[in-house]
Amino acid sequence: MTSIDVTVRGAGIFGLSIAWACVQAGARVQVIDPFGPGAGSSGGLVGALAPHVPENWNAKKQIQLDSLLMAQDFWADVEATGGVFADYARSGRLQPIADERALALAHARAESARQLWQHHATWEVIRAEAAGPWAPVTPSGWLIRDTLSARMSPRRAAAALVAALAVRGVQVSRDAPEQGRVLHATGWQGLRKLSETLGKPVGSGVKGQSLLLRHASGEVPQIFANGLHIVPHHDGTVAIGSTSERDFTDPSECDAQCDDLHQRALAALPLLHGAEIVERWAGVRPRAKSRAPMLGHWPDRPGHYIANGGFKIGFGMAPKVAQIMTELLLNDKDIIPDGFRVTDSL
Repeated sequence: MTSIDVTVRGAGIFGLSIAWACVQAGARVQVIDPFGPGAGSSGGLVGALAPHVPENWNAKKQIQLDSLLMAQDFWADVEATGGVFADYARSGRLQPIADERALALAHARAESARQLWQHHATWEVIRAEAAGPWAPVTPSGWLIRDTLSARMSPRRAAAALVAALAVRGVQVSRDAPEQGRVLHATGWQGLRKLSETLGKPVGSGVKGQSLLLRHASGEVPQIFANGLHIVPHHDGTVAIGSTSERDFTDPSECDAQCDDLHQRALAALPLLHGAEIVERWAGVRPRAKSRAPMLGHWPDRPGHYIANGGFKIGFGMAPKVAQIMTELLLNDKDIIPDGFRVTDSL
């Protein structure tokens, strides 16, 4: 008889969140990661938890909405248990509107949000001056403001989960014998290994670069402008990200693309001129072939499961992914939505 019900391999956001949900459900859990907690892309800088646009609704957007709405209680429980601040805040988001066509589309999406998000959050069009000095440059003079987007400090979130798990008797070890059911949440290297094992590509790694500026912006919304995330954090920093690089030789090297991020951020939000760069970061994020998180049984490997591929949306999806995988691991209950199954990437 094993003393452990679930072994979690991988101490990134998916692995730690699923371990936490399993512990909350009464399971005996161990977490193994040879590189330590948050060593991969979950140890990055940005932490933009932002929804897809409220139109052309599908399972992926519904799961993301559910997860974003679960996040506040999820992180409050983690913080209350472990006593470590995760820097979660549902502070909203601003997006510039380029022209009259984009303005009409933004108004249409505001109506869609009322139907799809209901009373939970709003998507509205506002004048730029209504956002005050934090308003990004907008050619039309108008902005989209939503109240569903949230921010997270990835490193603080990982530390908060580690602390909460430790209070519940779960340590993150570098190595240990597998016991019970085994969950593989092993990031882009795990996707590569799975591709090799199955003899077909099921996912890959996409490098991203980002940087951190010293700027005490206060509790203001994050900004999404021209594909760039500008995310203020509680500690008086602002994260800027990120690139998406399919071809790379050094996963951890910061180069001219990171410099370009900085210049684009200053153009989008001139208020940041003169802010000191305190850190540059580069890492590789796991992207499943289906583009949605890859969840479920490891094919032809009984007792082994996969939760991987949270490319760009891992922190936003984590509470719901943890709930889904806990049901499968502990109760054999499959509530994985179409498009998220491991088989969807085969």
